[in-house]
Amino acid sequence: MTKRRMSLRMITASLLRRRSRMLIALLSIGIGATILAGLVTIYVDVPRQMGAQFRSYGANMLILPKEGGELNDANLQDALQVIPGDALVGAAPYRYVRLDMTSRQQSFTAAGTDFSQIAKTSPYFSVEGRYPENTREILVGKEIADTIGVKLGSTMELTWQPAASQEGASSDGEDAPVDTLSGSAEGFGGGAVYVTVEVDESGAIASLSVDASTQTPEFGGQVPKDEAFLSQFIGMTPPVSEEDIDAVSGATITSEAVVKAVNGARKTSAPTQPRTVIFSVTGILTTGGEEEGYLFLSLEDMEAMTGSNQLDVAELSVSASADQLEGYVNAISEGSEGVQARLVKRVARSEAAVLEKLTALVFLVTLVVLLLTMICVSTTMMAVVSERRREIGLRKALGASDGSIRAEFLGEGLFLGLLGGVMGGILGFVFAQVVSVNVFGSSITFQPLLLPAAVVVSMAIAALSCLLPIRRAVAIDPALVLKGE
Repeated sequence: MTKRRMSLRMITASLLRRRSRMLIALLSIGIGATILAGLVTIYVDVPRQMGAQFRSYGANMLILPKEGGELNDANLQDALQVIPGDALVGAAPYRYVRLDMTSRQQSFTAAGTDFSQIAKTSPYFSVEGRYPENTREILVGKEIADTIGVKLGSTMELTWQPAASQEGASSDGEDAPVDTLSGSAEGFGGGAVYVTVEVDESGAIASLSVDASTQTPEFGGQVPKDEAFLSQFIGMTPPVSEEDIDAVSGATITSEAVVKAVNGARKTSAPTQPRTVIFSVTGILTTGGEEEGYLFLSLEDMEAMTGSNQLDVAELSVSASADQLEGYVNAISEGSEGVQARLVKRVARSEAAVLEKLTALVFLVTLVVLLLTMICVSTTMMAVVSERRREIGLRKALGASDGSIRAEFLGEGLFLGLLGGVMGGILGFVFAQVVSVNVFGSSITFQPLLLPAAVVVSMAIAALSCLLPIRRAVAIDPALVLKGE
């Protein structure tokens, strides 16, 4: 019989003679490995799970036109090339205008968009009925529907007024406007602020109108009504310096957005005559937010009414870590002409904060489980050393070396770690699967390295737990033991 087989036989015989104590140690290691393997599996897979959950809260990235540039479908598609296909959940473009409902003497903010993408970027949208699928179909916010009494199947006659006929401050000069320019810029809370500028032959501003319907009504929403603010622009030649314009009190960000929009305004090719279209209501939108005060129609209908394919913003839902999102934003802003990307920080930061706290929690629980496992295994092995005190003393008296005693006890610990690690690795995946299904509602992805990692960690913990008992065993004095002391 070889020395290795003899050592293995001694270890297994020792374990079998003390089944109850070794079973306790094995269960301690197995339970510890199960919890650790389960937590690690959940932690590794949780970014995907959390990402899917956070996508239900809406977009986490915006693509906007740069100052002086414009956003359209062509440069939007170029920008999207930066983001890998498996990371891009959806990209919903938007164009905002004011549409009049003359029969009710009211006007509403209308958003032209791609409804197939809205379902991906804004899954929290609750639609009674269905999304528009054909031209001249419209989705109505619940607030508007309750105000004017429209229902599914109702019709709405909406009119788009060209920029020149919109309300605004006008010049008292003799020169008649010769060009109409339009522009937009990001205002408070990420909402777009739109301007329509009329310039005279010298290029000076003759009149200015502002649409700040996306801003807070009590602050930014007052900017278009502030004649003193609008009159400051009359006679100026763009670009206008922000230092030359006194902002509206309480609406500084919106006021600055007006200046940026004026400086970025370009000549529009929109029709000069109003366009009226009758839409059929296919759905009522409920979100609990400001979207309930909007009308939603297809980009095709929006372009047909306004004569422009310009976009104001694109909302993106991207499944990626905070660092990856920052990388995409920088790549789009630096590499794309005319457009820039920004994070919706309330979503991106929330996701990063949750993952950071989860990391701390997993680390803390792991530390506690490892400590408890080591204490339990070490206590059990100390009891085994006490029981085998006379046996160890006799062996040392017969010439057994300290190394052989260390090898035997360390071998018992490693054997328990091997069995506990295999058991814990398998049960850990089952534990993680149950947690994932009950918490996230989806199955977890199996990690191929889970089992070997659980075995290695369990054997390492078992070996560390045996250090103190081994030291106690080696320190036994055979003379004292054989004398019965």
